[in-house]
Amino acid sequence: MTAGLCGLFWLGALPLRESIVAAALLGAVAGFAPFNRPVAKLFLGDVGSLPIGLLLFWLLLRLATQGHLAAALLLPLYYLADATVTLGRRFVKGENVLQAHRSHFYQRAIDLGFSVGEVVCRVLLANLMLAALAVASVAVSSAWARAAALVIGVAVVAALLVDLGRGRR
Repeated sequence: MTAGLCGLFWLGALPLRESIVAAALLGAVAGFAPFNRPVAKLFLGDVGSLPIGLLLFWLLLRLATQGHLAAALLLPLYYLADATVTLGRRFVKGENVLQAHRSHFYQRAIDLGFSVGEVVCRVLLANLMLAALAVASVAVSSAWARAAALVIGVAVVAALLVDLGRGRR
């Protein structure tokens, strides 16, 4: 998401200040990544993930207020879909949604036979497609094209969730 936000700066979609924050956040997560490879040696926990989430929310909100709602929805779409479906499924089952669990799609995929690397590659590929769609939605001036980018993004995420939910066959 942060790389996509930095890229959108070059199209004039995000102000300089927000782009600097996105670039700094990109550098921070890229610097952390080697320590988080399987088997992780370092964990962010809530202390690290909460500020990242809040900064991403602010950056996406700024992108949306700059007139790029489609891009602001596309960049986090996989994470929004996974969290929403997982929360909804747990709520319908009567589970305590405030308790720790292992029922996100990426977690279930590993339990169903995918390796961590396979899951990471699938999510990365989907996120690259979503970022490309976000860039396209900013680059075009047509409302129909932005709507089409959103529909394609939803299809990409739905296909990924189905793939992860089925596991390795």
